[in-house]
Parts: sequence; structure tokens; C-alpha cells
Amino acid sequence: MDYLQSLNAPQHEGVINTEGPCMIIAGAGSGKTRVLTYRIAHLIQTQGVDPFNIMALTFTNKAANEMRERIEHVVGSDARNLWMGTFHSVFARVLRAEADHLGFSNNFTIYDTDDSKSIIKNVVKEMGLDETQYKANTVYNRISSAKNKLISWQEYLANPHLMGDDAASMRPEIGNIYRKYVERCYKSGAMDFDDLLFNTDKLFKEHLDVLNKYQHRIHYVLVDEFQDTNLCQYFIIRKLAAVRQNVCVVGDDAQSIYAFRGADISNILNFEKDYPDLRIIKLEQNYRSTQTIVDAANSVIAKNKAQIPKNVWTTNEEGTLIELIKANSDNEEGRLVASSIFEEKMQHQNSFSNFAILYRTNSQSRSMEEALRRMNIKYKVVGGLSFYQRKEIKDLLAYLRYSINQQDEASFRRIINLPKRGIGDSTIDKVVVAANDHAISIWEVLENAPTFLGGRASGPIEDFVTKIKRFGIEIQNKNAYEAAAEIAKSSGLLKELYEDKTAEGLSRYENVQELLNAIKEYVDDSEKTDKSLGAFLQEVSLITGQDENKDNDPDKVTLMTIHMAKGLEFKNVYIVGMEENLFPSQMMLSSRADLEEERRLFYVAITRAQKKLFLSYALTRYRFGQLKNCEPSRFLNDLDQRYVKVSSKFSSKDTSKPTPDYTKRFVNSNMKRTPSAQPPAKPAYKPSADFTPSDTRTLKEGMKVEHPKFGFGTVVKMDEQGAERKAKINFADFGEKTLLLSFAKLKIHEN
Repeated sequence: MDYLQSLNAPQHEGVINTEGPCMIIAGAGSGKTRVLTYRIAHLIQTQGVDPFNIMALTFTNKAANEMRERIEHVVGSDARNLWMGTFHSVFARVLRAEADHLGFSNNFTIYDTDDSKSIIKNVVKEMGLDETQYKANTVYNRISSAKNKLISWQEYLANPHLMGDDAASMRPEIGNIYRKYVERCYKSGAMDFDDLLFNTDKLFKEHLDVLNKYQHRIHYVLVDEFQDTNLCQYFIIRKLAAVRQNVCVVGDDAQSIYAFRGADISNILNFEKDYPDLRIIKLEQNYRSTQTIVDAANSVIAKNKAQIPKNVWTTNEEGTLIELIKANSDNEEGRLVASSIFEEKMQHQNSFSNFAILYRTNSQSRSMEEALRRMNIKYKVVGGLSFYQRKEIKDLLAYLRYSINQQDEASFRRIINLPKRGIGDSTIDKVVVAANDHAISIWEVLENAPTFLGGRASGPIEDFVTKIKRFGIEIQNKNAYEAAAEIAKSSGLLKELYEDKTAEGLSRYENVQELLNAIKEYVDDSEKTDKSLGAFLQEVSLITGQDENKDNDPDKVTLMTIHMAKGLEFKNVYIVGMEENLFPSQMMLSSRADLEEERRLFYVAITRAQKKLFLSYALTRYRFGQLKNCEPSRFLNDLDQRYVKVSSKFSSKDTSKPTPDYTKRFVNSNMKRTPSAQPPAKPAYKPSADFTPSDTRTLKEGMKVEHPKFGFGTVVKMDEQGAERKAKINFADFGEKTLLLSFAKLKIHEN
């Protein structure tokens, strides 16, 4: 009973009240895992419940193992007899024992995602359908979504709305693919991951004797992260607990962020409707974060209408104000964040492992990674690859490199059949052998394909050679961005990614667009004298030359998406890209439900921070090769202004775009406490009303000029050497700047 002494009052209530339906609403950092594990331990040790009669369901093996270890520490080896694990692992165990009721053998195979997609690909091919229209990934996700909503293939084909959606997306045969896929799996004696739940529900629905057996075998059902359950999971739980009603669910509606995976927040919001005698226990004391962070998070989530009311609080220290970092561009945002991390480490003897950078989309990691590398700050990307290590980025870079250097064998091997153009491994082997036999380069073999390879194999090769030669001409005649954009388009890479409408496909498409954005930003940088694609690729090679993942040093800054950060905590957290249409995402603005999920995602991000929280946004960001003005996120407006201050040290001073009114409030309003006095930021320069750039071919030393960002200045030196004319200009407010005249926008004023 010693374990009960460490609990606060609501936690204690959640542990000892084991009979009947119970919902434990666990606020961020409130110790929900402790309550769940001690509740199970209490059932075994104090109430004498046989572990074989307890089922505890989680979403990850890590969570299940951690809970089992904690319970074993209290009750001993009996904990090993629990029905504990992920939904899939526990119900796979049920299906192994009862498979014959569904016409399967007990040793059925479990197909992983790759197996499933391979079968779908074969079905599409056998049906004579266009494989580019019916991509395996897209079809698989559609079928998976249907199974999670308990829609069989028969119901799918009979549903006019589903069939209408498929027809509108130019994939009217998905229902028939679903049917053939299920038939193929059954014939092979196999179930996929979704079947482990779909077939469990089917088993309990169609074989009441089996359901009755498990209802009397399982006396207590406990579910962790209940807000993440889908319809299928909820129905199974409800069926199992129907007799004894001893069901305990633990979760936080404010952290429901996985709707795109099928999670249904209504499961937790409407749980009381199915259980009128429900006991609701709220864990509201936060043990993780400072008062400032907790109060700020509360002020954000209070804006959501669909929620279970609660008041999360803490007795922790008040802590420092949340700092808002303003940047002119996403690259500057990366630099300011990296500089802030470095200073925080040096001033407060922090380890880099105490810092996390969280972003809404994977593509945002690029500017952060480059800034960290330039400052020699080690980092790790969690839940994904470093930006320049991602497949789609390496694919496009290989096309760019090979278009410049046809002797690059590694790039040749990567792109020769990408996208697929009917050039198999045997053809590639023939090319390499011919090159070796005749002591010539692979490119020379490709240029003379009919001679070395014969008729059938040479056709696709000749098309490839023609394409690469054309790309080479583009590179010679266009700047780096124009050439790269044309190569991305004409190679077919962009089209292939764009047509994949899954979450993964969208992320890959955004990553390629971010690479093109980086090239455009490189071209537009007035300090870059060489705008060629070769120069950009050289810079990328220098940036990525040292692979940050080769060493085992644990002292690294963590980079990850906010979705990946759920369940984690860090002393110092930076939430970057706080801009409209980025966070909240442009795709999540069509309904209140979507917007509220985005706000819950922001809440999750805020509550990852223990001691310090930083928010950042950029006033401009490249999107699809165009420099776009950005508006600060509406979520910044949701934050109570008492808890936020604009960073004076790590915010851009020389911005030409005025700060939106609602972020000015963070500086000017009465704060919770008085921050240290800061010198006023230099006001942004506003160009003259009649400002229009002049023809700078007549520019000479001594002339007065006006720049839209730096204001008025005098030309002190002209540099006419080389391909680009430069001018050194002494600006009254910003000092001397050397500008490339082909890019600088200058208005010449009469002396």
C-alpha cells in the first residue's frame, strides 16, 4: 500500500475506485501513467483480482512495457499474466485462439503494410487499371480507413457517398479493389493490421458465444490514451465490458490530435452517453511545466468549444515569460532560433539534449537544420530523416547533379528508372559491363545505346539521354531555380508526388517544394555572386558533408513534428513557423472541427515545455518558388498576452513590414510581471510613396539612392569587375552595404 502515499487526492481516487465505468481525464503532465499502473496494481494486490482477468490496452509497445515493469515492481511476477499490450497485439492473441470461427487457421499470417501494398499493386495490375491512378499507397489508405470505421467491402460497394467520392477522385474501382484484396488475403490465410481489429469486432458480433466467453473471462478493461481510439476500437471495448461494466478509460480530449489516422474525439466527448453511471475523475495538477506555461496553454485551449471542461494548474515556479521571436524570413528564423539555443546553453549551462524544435510539417526542418549546422550545433531528427537524407530530396538532387555531371555513376543509378521508364536491372548491368569492356564512360554507352544494347533496350535509354541533354541546356541558360524547377517538373518526379494524396505523399511533395524554395532563396540572395545550379549543389554538399547521425553523442538538439512530440517533454521548447496557413495548416481551415484539432495540436506543443517556451514566425517565406508575405498565426492571438513577450535580442530589427497589432500587445500591455526594460526596436523603414526602382546602369559614386528596406544612402564605391556590377552604399540607419545591382531595388535621387 506504500504506493498510495505518493498520490494526490484525484490520483488516489482514480486508483482505489475500481468498480463500474470510470473516465479519468488526465491533463498534460498530470501523472496519468502512474494512476493507470497503480490502479492495476491495486486490483491485483489489494482486491485479489487474478491478472488473467484484467485487460489493459495501449497504443505503443513502449507504453505497455513501461506499465508492465511498473506493475511488476509493485506486485511481482504476477504482472506477466495480464492481458496487456497494444490493441493489435492483444486482439491478435484473441484471433489466434478463435480464428476457426472466421474460416482462418490458427497460424494465419499477419501482413505488414508493405505486404498489403504489394497485393493491392498486383490486384490493380490484374484488373487492367492505370497504376498511376490507383497508386497502392492511396488505395491502401482508403481501405484502411473503411475498416477502421467498420465498413466491409460489401457495405462499401453499397454506399453511394463512398462510391461517389471515388468517382470524383477518378478512382471508381476502389470498392472492387477492396473486394478482391479481401478475397486475396482470405485465400492466402492472412490478415493485415486493420483486420486484427476489424475481424475481432466481426467475431464478437457474429459469434455471441465467443463474445460471452471473453466477457466473463475479462473482468476489468482499462484503456490508455482513450482520445486516440477509432470507432472499431471503441466498439470492441464496449462489447467486452458490456456485462460487468468495469471499464476505465484514461485520456485527455485536449490532446486528441490524430484524426488523420482515424482517431475519433467523440469517443471521449460522448463516453458518458453510453455509461450514465460514469464516474469522472479529473487529474488537473501539472507536475511538468512552470505556472506561466500551464496558464498560457489553458488560455489557448479555452477557445475550443468541443471539450470537457477542466482547470489544469501547478504549484511549480512561476517561470519566465514565453518569448516570441520575429524573423524576416524562414532562413532568418532558423538563424535566430539557433542563436537563441546557443546562448541559452552557454548562459544557463544547459545541455543541447534539453532543447527541442517543434514544427507543423517535416519540410520546415530544412532551414532549422542548416542554421544549426552552420553554428556547429549537433541535432537529431526524430521520427524522420534529416531533410537532405529524405528519399525524395536525394532523388531530385541526383537528377540535378547528373544533369550537370554525366560521369556521376551514383546519381545515374539512382535516377535511371525514376520514375519508372521500363529500364530494369539487367539493362543497367549491360550498360556497366559495356562501359568496362570498352574502357569508356557509362554516359558514352548511353549516348550510343543502339550499338551497345540493341533495339528493344535502347528506346527508353535514348529518351533518357535526350532528357538529360535538354536539362543540361536548361542549366546553361537559366538560373539555378528556373533550371531546377524545370527538371523537377519534366523528370516526372513532381507529378508522381503530387498525385499521391496520402499524408505521406503530401509530406514528400512539400519537401521537394521546400528544396525548390531553398534554391529560389539562394538565387534571390544578393550576397551570392554565383547563381548557378552547380554553385548551389556545392553549398548543399558542404552543408551535408558531415553526417550528424554518425556519432553516438547523446547531447543533441531534438527536431521533430509536433505530432511526434506527444508524450515527450523538454526543458526548453521552440515552436517554429507560427504563421497562418502553416500553423494552423491551410488544409485544416474548412471546418470548426479541423481548426479545433489544430488548436489542440498547439496545446500539445506548448505543454511539452518544462521551463522555457519560445515561439517564432517569419514575415516572409518561399512557397512554390515565390516569396510570400506571411501573417502571424491566429493562435498567437489565442494566447493570453500576460504570458508572452517579444524577444528583443532574437527578433529581427530591420523588418520592412510592420508588426501586426495583436503581437504589439505583447510588448505594450500590462504583463503579469514587469520585464526588464528593453531599448525600443528601430522602426522599420517605409519607402517613399512614389518609390519605383531606377535603371542603375547610370549609377555612379556620390549619387544619393533610396532602398525599400535600408532607406537613404550615398554610393561610396562602384565595383565594375566581373559579370555582376556591385555598389557599396553607406545608408544613414544601417551603415555600409554592398549590393548586387542586378538584384538591388534602388531609386536614384537628385543630389
